[in-house]
Amino acid sequence: MEQNEHSHSHTHSHSHGHAHGHHHHHHIDLKEVNRAFIIGIILNFTFVVIEVVVGLGIHSLSLLSDAGHNLADVASLALSLIAIRLVKVKSNEKFTYGYKKTTIIVALFNAAVLLLSIGAIGYEALHRLISQEHQALPGRTISVVAAIGIVINTVTALLFLRSKESDLNVKSAFMHLLSDAIVSAGLVIGGFIIFYTQLYWIDALLSIVIAVIILLSTWQLLKNSLRLSLDGVPEGIDLAEVKQKVASLKGVKDFHHIHIWAISTNENALTGHLVVDRNTDMAGIELLKKTVKHELEHLQIRHATLEIEAEAQPCDLQHC
Repeated sequence: MEQNEHSHSHTHSHSHGHAHGHHHHHHIDLKEVNRAFIIGIILNFTFVVIEVVVGLGIHSLSLLSDAGHNLADVASLALSLIAIRLVKVKSNEKFTYGYKKTTIIVALFNAAVLLLSIGAIGYEALHRLISQEHQALPGRTISVVAAIGIVINTVTALLFLRSKESDLNVKSAFMHLLSDAIVSAGLVIGGFIIFYTQLYWIDALLSIVIAVIILLSTWQLLKNSLRLSLDGVPEGIDLAEVKQKVASLKGVKDFHHIHIWAISTNENALTGHLVVDRNTDMAGIELLKKTVKHELEHLQIRHATLEIEAEAQPCDLQHC
């Protein structure tokens, strides 16, 4: 028994070391991401101030709606930065997973805030279009301000380019900034049209288009973050595939009672029951568990808790 205990702890530490080298391509460079967020927050907040001052000065709804949209992005960048920092906080007795789930709550909150801002923009724009209250607007000013937006948003988005696949929050920040740059490009064009044609209703129309763009980009984020907050199977993981892969391993007779959920926006966990041949000894079971965990890492699951059952000894259903 003592011998076995020893080999167990050995395989455990070994598998741990191995695991570490394994998902290193998912590793998120915190320094780089941290810097990207801080630069992004400063640049974008400066731009929001410019848009609000100019928008109020010339009564441009499209600039003000874009400012609202950008302000929501500044808030989401700040929240994402906090969430990514909290992931690093160690788990404790009250929060055994640490605060990793904050990343999911933040993504959900971001989506909700953006949806609210869309409602406000859409309402005001429709009101203007219907009542036909169109004030004369300096198209050139709108274009110049929006052009600054393209530069700021593109520069900030590029800061997140390298890390965007490693975390849902970084990806959502990247997508936001990219959509902002596209919206700004639309405003530049709108400004030109207003300047050359004096069609002032284009301003309200543009703000509706902005609202629709935000809606489409936010919907996916809302869906994903809602699914993760409800402990749904994370996107990109197929339960049937996980079951089939594990069940096909040598020594595994069956794999059932599987639960897969997300601990944070870039870490997934699983619990499941492994049915093994009743003659498998302890060392064999340890080896099998190691193989299964290795296989699960290939499927983006880093935290696996496995319960072992001997074949022809089905687990008591109530217990399961």
